Formats: sequence, structure tokens, C-alpha cells
Amino acid sequence: MIYTELYQNILKKKSFLCIGLDSDIDKIPQHLFKTDDPVFEFNKQIIDATNKYAVAYKPNIAFYESNGVEGWRSLEKTIQYLNSNYPDVFLIADAKRGDIGNTSKMYAKAFFDKMNFDAITVAPYMGSDSVSPFLSYTGKWLILLALTSNKGAFDFQLTVNNENDNKLFEEVITKSKEWGDKNNMMYVVGATKADMLREIRKIVPNHFLLVPGVGAQGGSLREVAKYGMNDNCGLLVNSSRGIIFSGNGKDFAEKAAQSAHILQLEMAELLDNYKAGKIN
Repeated sequence: MIYTELYQNILKKKSFLCIGLDSDIDKIPQHLFKTDDPVFEFNKQIIDATNKYAVAYKPNIAFYESNGVEGWRSLEKTIQYLNSNYPDVFLIADAKRGDIGNTSKMYAKAFFDKMNFDAITVAPYMGSDSVSPFLSYTGKWLILLALTSNKGAFDFQLTVNNENDNKLFEEVITKSKEWGDKNNMMYVVGATKADMLREIRKIVPNHFLLVPGVGAQGGSLREVAKYGMNDNCGLLVNSSRGIIFSGNGKDFAEKAAQSAHILQLEMAELLDNYKAGKIN
């Protein structure tokens, strides 16, 4: 999926919502265990109920790897279902890979060639040769970890270079601009650090940002839009637990749709306000 296609889908759905499929087998409704593949059935019903409100889905690979071979099968079926039934959806592998070049080449092959994801999250700290294999694919995206929403982000990402007063995440974004551009590279910026989006936009004014942390982690959607939105929206805001685990009964998918719809309505208002110049 190319930049303009993603933006057009945002306009069409009046949404920049990404739904994280962190499908923890210990939390999915018990009645689904009567099916052949409870995780896939959970994902399928969530997707069918929420796709009108979301422009992207983000399976967190760890929740599938933890179930061994069966988990990979559930993931593969989920991807095939999305690509077959909702081809307009932007599909992100939340894999957080990052290794030497020949290993990264194999990761890129796995997630882009074999599983047909549109994008993958990658840790940039091993440098350009660990990142470049992901950028060799036309129409695919690299999403670099820049400023994450967890408490441990303060351990390294916000440390300051005394020579130029840049924080580490600012150095990462500035350097990585040499590797790709707005058409194939995004950045992860946590919603719990929304005020820092203003500084990030000075470095990458036109790139898309993947913003986790809205919902269960307490991030503010309005703050994210205030500091991070640009003329092409430039945001994919992720909510995982706050949507997919809204309910745990037989109506879990309906509950998820209700939660997704609430976020989508707020996003539609923010998009309109930005266009009218009322958001900054």
C-alpha cells in the first residue's frame, strides 16, 4: 500500500484507527474454545465487527509465537482472511525485529514475501545495515521504534547527547531519514509522550507516525492529534486491549465494535477540526 492509498482510506473511513490484535489466548472468551482455532475465530469476529471503523490492524507477533506452531497457523489464517476480505486495510506486523543484515533479510522475506504484511516494526539500534533489507521492498513499510510508551523508555530513549542537546530518539529519527522517506518509513511514538510529538514533527513533518498507548495505557487522542497531525493526517493511532477485550461474553465482538466506533467518531471530529484550522 502506498502513501496516497493509506491517506485516501483515512478520508473514506474518517478514521486513523489501528486495532492491535494482541490476541492473548488466556483472555479470549471461553465459548470460542469449542472451535477448531479459538484465536483465529476471535480475530475473525473482531475484524468483521470493527473493520468499518479501522484503517489498519496490527497483530502483535509475540501473542502468536507464544502458542508455537498453532499460533503461527492462527496468525497466517488471520492475515489471509484480512487480505482476502478487507484488502483496503493496512496490515502491520508488530514484530520489533532488528538484527544484522543477512538476518534482517530473512525477517523481511518472512513478513513481506511469505505473510504479505504491509509493514513491520523494527528496532533501529543496530544501524542502517540492519534496516536496509526491509526498505528494498516496493510498496512495503518500515516502522522504526523511536519513542515508545512504556516506562522503560526513559532508560535510554530520552537520554541527552551533551554535545548537541538532542535526545536519543531525536538522533535516531534524524539519522534514519537518510535511509528512507515518507513513502516507506514510519515511526513509533507513544501516546503517553504526546507533547514530544511537536519536536518530532520538526524533524519529520510529513511522515506517518504509529502511535500506541491510547486507551488502556492512558494516552490522550486529542493531545496526539494536537501535536502530531499533519495535512495528510500523518497518524495511525493504535488501541489494542481497550477494543478487543471490551467484552468477554458471546457479544465480545459487538462490544469491540462499540469501543472502536467511539474512537472513530472522535477521530472524525479531529480530522474535521484540523481541516477547519481548529485543532492547533
